[in-house]
Amino acid sequence: MRNFLVRRLRVTAGVLLGFLSAAVELVLTLASGLWLLVTLGRSADERRGETPILAGARRWAGWQRRRMTLWYGPDPTGVTAPLTGMPALAYVSTRWTVGVLGGVVLLAAVSGAGYASLLVWGWFWVDLDRWPVTMVLSGCGGLFLLFLSMQGVHAVALMDEQLARHFLSPSDRMSMQRRIGELAESRAGVVQAVHDERRRIERDLHDGVQQRLVALGMLLGRARRAPDPGKSAELLRQAHEESQQALVELREVAWRVYPAALDEGGLAAALESVAERAAIPVRLSCDLRDIPPPTAQAVAYFVAAEAVTNAVKHSGAGLVTVRADRTGTLLRLCVEDDGRGGADPCGSGLLGLTRRVAALDGTLTVASPAGGPTVITAELPCV
Repeated sequence: MRNFLVRRLRVTAGVLLGFLSAAVELVLTLASGLWLLVTLGRSADERRGETPILAGARRWAGWQRRRMTLWYGPDPTGVTAPLTGMPALAYVSTRWTVGVLGGVVLLAAVSGAGYASLLVWGWFWVDLDRWPVTMVLSGCGGLFLLFLSMQGVHAVALMDEQLARHFLSPSDRMSMQRRIGELAESRAGVVQAVHDERRRIERDLHDGVQQRLVALGMLLGRARRAPDPGKSAELLRQAHEESQQALVELREVAWRVYPAALDEGGLAAALESVAERAAIPVRLSCDLRDIPPPTAQAVAYFVAAEAVTNAVKHSGAGLVTVRADRTGTLLRLCVEDDGRGGADPCGSGLLGLTRRVAALDGTLTVASPAGGPTVITAELPCV
């Protein structure tokens, strides 16, 4: 009940501010009409520049969006792109009618509240011998008018949002162009991420496995040429150790390319392997009632593996917490460490993760204030 009343009061305050701003919008409407008359003979190219009228309408429409977001709820336009001049001018030229309607409804609400208050103080100030029926009817009528007016306030707020959505939301063509731009950007990011991953794998193979195999070949060659059987046996023992170490490093490289646990046990098993391989304690919480798609699981694994590796190498953390859960069509992975913080979201590792997540239309956020903690959150759609 309390939340309902607070919501009604917030909406009423938003409608009141909309009514008070109608006067400014009426002035802007008249000024824009004069501007259109003055520029009537000019071509569209000559009027395309940003004039003071268009700039004022754009700023005022932006203020109205912030007003509705503050008092009504989320931005009704649903976009964060900057507004353009002519749609904003059309919106301002139309919105003052809704503002005036909101003022009329609020005036009716005040009148209804005044008449309804007779039921409280009328018993002491009204001559009940002469006007008892009139007082009761006026009070009940005031309550009914107040009820209708509050419903009208809510309707005006909906009209306010619908008007902003109609004029200020991007058209289908603009939405498609923005979507094409996002897809082109994410594709370029994926190509760059794959390129960086290939370079990392090549570096791991060259600096690790390849060097081990070279040392193994040299040890075997020395063992063949050694005249002393004891020396030959020692060299063979060292060669065997090198081969074992090369296998371990080759397994590590293969695991970083794609862990087999994802196919065998899913994301939970892969995250358990990350926790087991980490050099510091990792607290794991995985609540997946529904199995996410394989692509989302793979990206979530790489985010967790890279975040834990960064925490071990750079943050000086003593504990890492990995949480994975799925809510509806959204897979959410959160990695938090108690290190010193200061992680750079534009660094090569985190930037590569951002590109991986963006390829699935997901989002990656990094919160790492100085002194910690560092929290990396990935949200991946599962469709």
